[in-house]
Amino acid sequence: MNNLIEQYGPREAMEYDVLIVGGGSAGLSAAIRLKQLAAEQGREVSVCVLEKGSEVGAHILSGAVMDPIAINELFPNWKELGAPLNTEVTEDRFLFLSETKAYKTPNFLLPACFQNHGNYVISLANVARWLGQQAERLGVEIFPGFPAAEVLYNDDDSVKGVATGNMGIDRHGNPTDAFQLGMELHAKYTLFAEGARGHLGKQLMAKFDLNRGRDPQTYAIGIKELWEIDPAMHKPGLVIHTAGWPLDAGTYGGSFLYHLENNQVAVGYVVGLAYQNPYLSPYEEFQRYKTHPEIRKFFEGGKRLSYGARAITAGGLQSLPKLIFPGGALIGCDAGFLNASRIKGSHAAMKTGMMAAEAAYAALGENRQHDELAAYPQAFEKSWLHEELFKARNFKPFMARGLYSGTLMVGIDQVLFRGKAPWTAKHKHADHACLRPASEFKPIFYPKPDGKLAFDRLSSVFISNTNHAEEQPVHLTLNDPTVPVNINLHKYAGPEQRYCPAGVYEYVMNESGEERLQINAQNCVHCKTCDIKDPTQNIVWVTPEGGGGPNYSNM
Repeated sequence: MNNLIEQYGPREAMEYDVLIVGGGSAGLSAAIRLKQLAAEQGREVSVCVLEKGSEVGAHILSGAVMDPIAINELFPNWKELGAPLNTEVTEDRFLFLSETKAYKTPNFLLPACFQNHGNYVISLANVARWLGQQAERLGVEIFPGFPAAEVLYNDDDSVKGVATGNMGIDRHGNPTDAFQLGMELHAKYTLFAEGARGHLGKQLMAKFDLNRGRDPQTYAIGIKELWEIDPAMHKPGLVIHTAGWPLDAGTYGGSFLYHLENNQVAVGYVVGLAYQNPYLSPYEEFQRYKTHPEIRKFFEGGKRLSYGARAITAGGLQSLPKLIFPGGALIGCDAGFLNASRIKGSHAAMKTGMMAAEAAYAALGENRQHDELAAYPQAFEKSWLHEELFKARNFKPFMARGLYSGTLMVGIDQVLFRGKAPWTAKHKHADHACLRPASEFKPIFYPKPDGKLAFDRLSSVFISNTNHAEEQPVHLTLNDPTVPVNINLHKYAGPEQRYCPAGVYEYVMNESGEERLQINAQNCVHCKTCDIKDPTQNIVWVTPEGGGGPNYSNM
């Protein structure tokens, strides 16, 4: 990098009042709120949003059922403005699955976290696109296709801004005829809204020791498909969640099946990344789930339209890092505000973006810059979001203990105590530390996909519209290239072949008959699972060339 700057530099720099890294619901809500406040008070505030996807919404993936509480605050007239919240929830079903049977939980026993009256089944990618349009109308500058690749610091170590990645670099790190040096974007405050396991957010947590005194963060992988189904089986607003089969009772996970408009359903599977068995494949568990008699009836005769996957930051309140540092803040899933008990995070992301924006706006009005936005965490602690996450704080650590004991404890915590029990359960281990040696388990047999209900990885990646330039540098890097064979393969039977939902990793024989790890980075859907679950944390996800990755439509 430095050699290229010396050869082609210096990098062009642009100055803003507030820079936002990530064009999802958190980042765009922050940008919008800043411009709203400026318009209300007749002030000028320059705001820029960097988005690594080819367009706003391209990399946005969620279930999703959306609580409108935050969008009601941001845009009280969102219906008149045409926000794509079109399908209100009409019915909740929660099923416990055995291999052949389904047992419906009576509605009177459903905890409040599984009751969705007043919420909407949405495409979060489409909501992000709509938020992007609102932001641009307010004067926000949005640069899609420009990933933030590097944090920039002032001499006092406060965050100065970010630099975008260089374009037109070949696989060996050499500039091509299409080479373009990255840009620097400087700001008085920089808000990081990269989503779960943010590349720069992870660096900031380490540099400023933001996780000190917090429980280890814990994650899940969510894998999703969008289907068009038989109109006779379609019920707009129907929300179905399941637990149990095909996962064993000791592994956290479950499914969602949401009926949108136009005979479409969003179906997905979530597996907690604290699982122990290295033979487990979240992707294959999802494909197997769709073959259950109670589930397959929705899809027979239907057509699969799209596919995607994304890590979910699920640790909750006790795993939240310190939110602020000199010059900036973490918002949305970059910090981990998802409410795992409700399987909802978009409303939380929007609210955190709004609170951080209000703190930054106030600081700018006091002619401050590059200091800590203490008003942001103070506002969070007084907000409805903190109250909600406090009630949900025990869900994930309890469910990590197993389906049956976890369900019992969650029932006591949520139904009897209504989330106000006098205890707080702890997360004890980071997800990667939970993987056990393959010698302790038997391989899991997964049926061959039939191409009708269940599909292979490569056909799935194809309909995610994923694309990376073939000759760009591999963005899935290894700290030590000997670790995959010497440790991952020999001790854990090569788990990256199974936890990756896109067929990126495979072990192949080289010319001398020795095994090596092949990284098919062009398949990567940017889910970040490898960065989280690799047992020695040897795999590090870095930003690829701008505009690469999936291009989700209606996801």
